[in-house]
Amino acid sequence: MHKIFSFGFWNSIARLILRNRIIIILAIIVATVLLSTQWKYMRFSYTEANLMPDDHEVNKVYNSFLDKFGEEGNLILLGVKDSSLFTPEKFKAWNKLTDTLQTFPEVDHVISPASLMELKKFEDPKRFEMVPVITEKNPDATELKDFENRLFTSMPFYENLVYSGHSNTIQSALYLNKELVNTKARKIFVLEELDPIIEKFEQEQGIDVRVSGMPYIRTLNSQNIVNEIGYFILAALLVTSLIFFFFFRSFRATLISMVTVCIGVMWAFGVIGLLNYEITILTALIPPLIIVIGIPNCIFLINKYQQEIQKHGNQAKSLQRVIAKVGNATLMTNLTTASGFATFILTDSELLKQFGVVASINIIAIFVLSLLIIPVIYSYLRPPKTRHLRHLNKKWIGAFVDWMEKMVRHHRIAIYITAISLLVASIIGIYTIKISGSMLEDMPEEAQFFQDVKFFESEFEGVMPLEILVDTKRPNGVLKLSTLRRIEELENYIAEIPELSNPISVTRLVKYTKQAYYNGNPKYYQLPSSQERNFIMPYAKNMDTGDGLLKAYVDSTGQYARITTYMQDVGTDKMEKIEENMMPQIEKIFPKEGYEVQLTGKALLFQKGTNYLVKNLIISLGLAILLIAGLMAWMFRSFKMILISLVPNLLPLLVTAGLMGYLGVAIKPSTILVFSIAFGISVDDTIHFLAKYRQELKVNNWKIKRSVYAALRETGVSMFYTSIVLFFGFSVFMISSFGGTVALGGLVSATLLFAMLANLLLLPSLLLSLERNIANKQVMKEPAMKIIETEEDDEELDKNETNNS
Repeated sequence: MHKIFSFGFWNSIARLILRNRIIIILAIIVATVLLSTQWKYMRFSYTEANLMPDDHEVNKVYNSFLDKFGEEGNLILLGVKDSSLFTPEKFKAWNKLTDTLQTFPEVDHVISPASLMELKKFEDPKRFEMVPVITEKNPDATELKDFENRLFTSMPFYENLVYSGHSNTIQSALYLNKELVNTKARKIFVLEELDPIIEKFEQEQGIDVRVSGMPYIRTLNSQNIVNEIGYFILAALLVTSLIFFFFFRSFRATLISMVTVCIGVMWAFGVIGLLNYEITILTALIPPLIIVIGIPNCIFLINKYQQEIQKHGNQAKSLQRVIAKVGNATLMTNLTTASGFATFILTDSELLKQFGVVASINIIAIFVLSLLIIPVIYSYLRPPKTRHLRHLNKKWIGAFVDWMEKMVRHHRIAIYITAISLLVASIIGIYTIKISGSMLEDMPEEAQFFQDVKFFESEFEGVMPLEILVDTKRPNGVLKLSTLRRIEELENYIAEIPELSNPISVTRLVKYTKQAYYNGNPKYYQLPSSQERNFIMPYAKNMDTGDGLLKAYVDSTGQYARITTYMQDVGTDKMEKIEENMMPQIEKIFPKEGYEVQLTGKALLFQKGTNYLVKNLIISLGLAILLIAGLMAWMFRSFKMILISLVPNLLPLLVTAGLMGYLGVAIKPSTILVFSIAFGISVDDTIHFLAKYRQELKVNNWKIKRSVYAALRETGVSMFYTSIVLFFGFSVFMISSFGGTVALGGLVSATLLFAMLANLLLLPSLLLSLERNIANKQVMKEPAMKIIETEEDDEELDKNETNNS
């Protein structure tokens, strides 16, 4: 019954496609045009990817922090390590630069050496006021030298804000408008206004300016992602077309395939826009991914068409049989690949969900496009000539198949020893893998902004904010002397951690008031005693700091305090140890009955998000394995065959994981994707082989050896073709400037190569060695779906074609 449904169904589909060619062409054109109108809705991400769901506890704490203090990642830093800056000409130019930047609406205010204010005590009436450190508009060399000495020796308030605590490096801080920092305006400001101004200053003054800060890093990193999409698409098209032409030696076949996958890419962008998704480092991979996955579909269909032409020379008959015979095979292989990606939808990460939705939809879409475009276009062209069919009888492919058969026939023990050795070595390697939550690790190391980050890490201990939120549980509790002393004690502890910078909090301002009370003497830069506080209070009562430091670090109720430290890009493992050591110290300094203290900030958010994402990706891989195993169980109706078929697909994943351990490639969002992608693709070869094997068993009266060798010869060539295309196609990602994308490309390519060898050597060896357990009709039941055609099906198609004509 299912046999009639299976080939009868696909035969009907074939007739429907070939009888409605004009309608299909018009439908594809209309769909492509409509989807292209959605490109304008594609959004480029202006914030860090939120790796956790909104209702996750870590996100709740972070959002609570933002409600009280606003956006924290709004600081752009301009650093200079050049003593010539304190000469009149250079200093004037720097002053002009910061004044110019202050005029932009995206910039709230600027803290710069040229415009520094100091806290001064006045007696009538008693008050503190912020007054300019440099009173002259154009200071001379002597005044600048005096200012330089004062800055580095007498103004501890500005340490790590304006100057480095262990070198003569100075920096200016641009505080961006919190309403604009996560919008397109930030991108325009950074790329079209800030960068050109800095570049012009460097050329005119001969001073190297380092630029960093989270808004700057995010902008340039996002721009790199956007730039690479085009490179990936062009490179994927070039590589796959060259390989395709090498196999088929036909410009016509190559051009048809390129048209098919290019339409697939256009649809991919349209789907992203239609769903109003952002372009992230994951969704940016989808268009080239569609090319790499779509080309094997084209190879399979065109190869089958040419085989049919070679067999009987009838073009109409060949085109109909391509669809009727290959329909199930290509559908099931694309379904398994799409299933591998679709499991990401079941995770709690919005980033992975979007990637899974777009990838799975477009994999099915490229299957539909291939099945429609290739037969329709070929129907308008002349049949291929003899020279176009020569590749079907290439001797070197025959030599490769002979080698495989020889290995399986005579060297099965060697195959098993090699597989077991690889398994043991891989398990050892897996134990050395580390999880990485480094925010910068995947960014291009040769990029200037990456080098600038390293500069600020060495001079100012980091640029990634780690925030500590202190809840005193009572209004105005922050400014109590006991609370301030606890904050200072925690700051002293943080200052001893090498990976963290000296913290910034309200204690800086309180210490500065005492220094100002003692006429600017730096040895009095410390918290006042209870008695001193009484003396200072009349001066501080109506104080306005000018730069809003009190407002930035104490909320409007006085109940919440914020302590900000900047962290080096240390990665997940070190970050976890820092947090693990810090929390007991925090609980000791701030008793739970009087205070509630929480860690948050972008640095911590990213670290927690990475761990969360890795956990979700491991779950999605498990789901992919179960889902694909379920599909195969439904298709082949044999539990034993499922277990055997999983071995050659799981072994390459373990080998790749072991390789990651030995090469020092950490588990992170980009590399964990390798396993789900590779498993979903590599299992296609297994389906093809087992389907052919099952068919050969019936033809050869359940003789295992003959069936295995026949299946190996029949499927080996197509497996080799598609695996080579996939190998070089995924290798394209290795041209990326992002370390994670390079690792993804290299690891997927390696995994698919291992998978091809496992399916061509290990799988047939297992079938031969376990023949007594699986060589019977009870184990190899009639499959639920026909994957590969038989001679009986050819006769059935001939009969249907005769009746229809």
